[in-house]
Amino acid sequence: MPIFDQSTVSQAAPEEVWKLLYDPARFPEWWAGIERVETGGDAGDYTMFPDGYPDFPMPQALASSRENSTVKISCLVSDLSFDWRLRPSGTGTEISVHVEIPDQEAHRLDTQRGIIRQSLLKLAEIAAARA
Repeated sequence: MPIFDQSTVSQAAPEEVWKLLYDPARFPEWWAGIERVETGGDAGDYTMFPDGYPDFPMPQALASSRENSTVKISCLVSDLSFDWRLRPSGTGTEISVHVEIPDQEAHRLDTQRGIIRQSLLKLAEIAAARA
């Protein structure tokens, strides 16, 4: 199973980053490749629609812990898993993500690395601008 880890530091306080990270309705603002999301139904579940594919719903499961500053997202279609963590860093926040890609999706490794890098930087930037 291919895995990778990435991180960056935002000048925003953890609370500001958390507001963007735990709420799937905010994902299109910062997560590259997400055109829109639909929330509702069971708590923690949402549907993501990728850029350019408005008729390709991808159900997701989300589990968050404010106490541990973690958000875990699992794609119910492709089984990709994203484990986001926040940690205070000086006056800002370290944002890290651990990604697991099932073997049958291994061909997406390089693309996912790029998407996550872009998303991390955008998340850090937006959170800092809102602070």
